[in-house]
Amino acid sequence: MSHVEPVGLPARDAALDGPDEPVGARRVVVVDDHELLRTGTRRILEDAAGFSVVGEAGDGEGALEVIADTKPDVVLVDIRLPGINGIDLARRLASDFPTTTVLILSAYDDENYVRAALAAGVAGYLLKTMPSDELVRAITAACDGTTVPEGGPSGRGERDEQPVRDALLPRLTVREQEVVRLVARGMSNKAIARQLGISPRTVEGHLNHVFQKLDTTSRTELVHYALASRLFRNEPSDGSGPAP
Repeated sequence: MSHVEPVGLPARDAALDGPDEPVGARRVVVVDDHELLRTGTRRILEDAAGFSVVGEAGDGEGALEVIADTKPDVVLVDIRLPGINGIDLARRLASDFPTTTVLILSAYDDENYVRAALAAGVAGYLLKTMPSDELVRAITAACDGTTVPEGGPSGRGERDEQPVRDALLPRLTVREQEVVRLVARGMSNKAIARQLGISPRTVEGHLNHVFQKLDTTSRTELVHYALASRLFRNEPSDGSGPAP
């Protein structure tokens, strides 16, 4: 079930401005599966001049609902979300809400994530480790269409137009891509073998080939590549999305 939390308003009234919303403030929705982080981000922005947090969501499906209700100016999206992951959600928002500024706010300082996010059409990639004043300046800069300060590279219109998939997954076979996708869903070698109708030893062989081709040494690194390369773009939203 989707987790939707319009701030201070019932879901059916999420598109209405609250009585204390500052006139002319930029309306923000925060999407993160950790309530504590959503609360902290909301307080940072509400303590800053010119922002009003009008909604929250803890997963991708909930985000789509609350954004449709509140029509925000800005959406802050975490990378790791249940169901629809942050990259795929950002891609949906860039397509469905083209006038909304979409920013990734992530704990992962990872080049592959940055490239995938910019390829998805976001205005910038910001880190949760940024000081609060820098975070506010970065969001303001992105909204104004200027360069996002260091710590969150801006790239709308400057992103690599070649598919990230081609850059990050060179010459993986279809079977190898299936194995990577299932690894990223948290499945063991035995479970993958049952799913694909092959032996665990064959799964291990496929993984060894993938590690060599991608110059990776662990399943965690493999998940990074899988997410950045959009292997999840056609995955069902069943709550088993990527877990970096």
